[in-house]
Amino acid sequence: MEMERININVVRPQAYAPLYKLDKNCRDSELSPTEFFLIEIRASQINGCAFCVQMHVKEAIEKGEKQYRIHALSQWEDTPFFTPEEAIILKMTEEITHISNHGLSDELYEKAVKSFGETKVADIIMTIVSINAWNRIGRATRLAPQPAQS
Repeated sequence: MEMERININVVRPQAYAPLYKLDKNCRDSELSPTEFFLIEIRASQINGCAFCVQMHVKEAIEKGEKQYRIHALSQWEDTPFFTPEEAIILKMTEEITHISNHGLSDELYEKAVKSFGETKVADIIMTIVSINAWNRIGRATRLAPQPAQS
């Protein structure tokens, strides 16, 4: 039987404060809501955080994201559903989430700066960093998604 894990928001709520502030900063950035959700969902898929996947998929659908695009995210490179700009963001999400493999490649970084400019690249990187932090909390404390209310 698995031991129940702590709820950090209950045990040390002040520990979440900087993450909430970072999340708000990312949401108020140059990223569109769609770009933001693509990052959050894709990183959460990679990290295996079911809690975050469910939460961000629900938010994305509520904001009008198409379900066929969400379903295709794990295989985005093999679909025609994502713009070239979204592909750059998704590739950055993968490279930064898998940071220990090779880091963010020079080629992709240069392509991103050329496509978006330095400010938006900073926003993309910080959003990826933010969701990775949340995913690690979710996985470490075994946060579980809640069943849909009917």
